[in-house]
Amino acid sequence: MHDPTSERLASYADILAGELPNTWASSLLPADAKDDLTDLAERIWDLDLVAAHLAEYPLTEAAVLSRADGAQLAVLNRHDSRDSFLLAALAPPALPDEAYRAVPEPNGIALGDDPFLGAEQVVGDLLVRYDRALAQVRRNALASIRLSQPDRLVLTWQLDGSIATAPADDRAGAVLTAHGFMQDPPSGLYRLSGDDTQAQASALRAIGPRMDALGIDTALQNPAGGNAPTAAPASAPPVPAGSRTQATRSR
Repeated sequence: MHDPTSERLASYADILAGELPNTWASSLLPADAKDDLTDLAERIWDLDLVAAHLAEYPLTEAAVLSRADGAQLAVLNRHDSRDSFLLAALAPPALPDEAYRAVPEPNGIALGDDPFLGAEQVVGDLLVRYDRALAQVRRNALASIRLSQPDRLVLTWQLDGSIATAPADDRAGAVLTAHGFMQDPPSGLYRLSGDDTQAQASALRAIGPRMDALGIDTALQNPAGGNAPTAAPASAPPVPAGSRTQATRSR
């Protein structure tokens, strides 16, 4: 049985994607994609309109617009108004938390039911603020990570217990990916979550010999101005977008 609300959301997002500059792809996250929706809600880069809406109306479906450079936008049904939508920027998933500090959130906007007019609004407003914020957090991320050399891989502890690095070439990148690191292609950073400390330690032990075989030394360092955590924090339940604060992560 077709869901007219989902079809309307998907159709609106498809048209909107086609009207935005550069190339954007659109995909629908339906109600049964619960894990993906949970992750999406965590990445909503907003402390204003969209955050307040999600605090009252939990995310049950969304359309995601994706650009080749990693930028992503989320189109949401606006449940308090039948013929309108919300558009929110999504924070990159692989950057260190420190990269977001002092970067203003590119808070989302409300769109009417005309995707062509909506695209004009996005281009003149949200997209400008989003591209500026993306550029800043990527610069911050690179500044916080000591860049590796072809014969040396520097792994940097992050304050949230994860580990980040910027490998010098694809050989090291392939090893990192094989051991659980997630890459943010635009910035070149790789990040290993600290949610499971045993898995993290196992990955680090495995990486060393494989890097040695490639003639690459590895070094583990503390973040600039900080100390390596004695233990990575336990996995916490998702925090609703409306409860985020500028003091923890500006996103």
